[in-house]
Amino acid sequence: MTDIAPLIKRSLVDQALEQLRWRISEGKWAIGERLPTEPELCAELGISRNTVREAMRVLAFSGLIEVRQGDGSYLRSMTDPLGTMRALSHCTLEQAQETRRILEVEAIGLAALRRTEQDLEQVRAALKASGELYQGDLEAYISADLVFHKRLVDAAHNPALSELYQYFSSVVAAQLRQTLNTSPRRQAVFDLHTALLDAVEHQDPERAQSLCRQLINEP
Repeated sequence: MTDIAPLIKRSLVDQALEQLRWRISEGKWAIGERLPTEPELCAELGISRNTVREAMRVLAFSGLIEVRQGDGSYLRSMTDPLGTMRALSHCTLEQAQETRRILEVEAIGLAALRRTEQDLEQVRAALKASGELYQGDLEAYISADLVFHKRLVDAAHNPALSELYQYFSSVVAAQLRQTLNTSPRRQAVFDLHTALLDAVEHQDPERAQSLCRQLINEP
């Protein structure tokens, strides 16, 4: 009986999650709206309070709801980020490059037009940090390089693009890891990063986008 109980519990939690996610996707609650209390959800779903509590924890972890101590739970998003990440993790190298071209190249073009002096300072600092690691530990370099690219995307001053790139960054890291594990790191490739920063600094979106495409094709 002891071995079976956890499986039953997970099954009930999964059923509760399915019901709650369905209600969220159907627009039962608006973003920012306070959700029913645990007892109210228990009555509505016909399940125990412990099961509801576990399901709510999963929703909070995935970013769908926000739990405010002493106040209740509020709907934060209608899209499950964990589901998005699962889908992204299954894309091929070619699909990752296609998505980067759509997302990052366009963002870089906007960054060249909208960047501020503060943006440039942050990008320069990120480039300096990644440059110091370029020939060193691979994982440390990838982490630093992602900061550089994210700072450039942030310079587009479009919160939606920044949020999308944040989710996509794990796929970018996987692409870099796969490429750099099989080919040597060349100075000419890193120099493209410097040229990209220069194009953004001089507000040349076409050159910035061209350089960004080169980096995506040869990171």
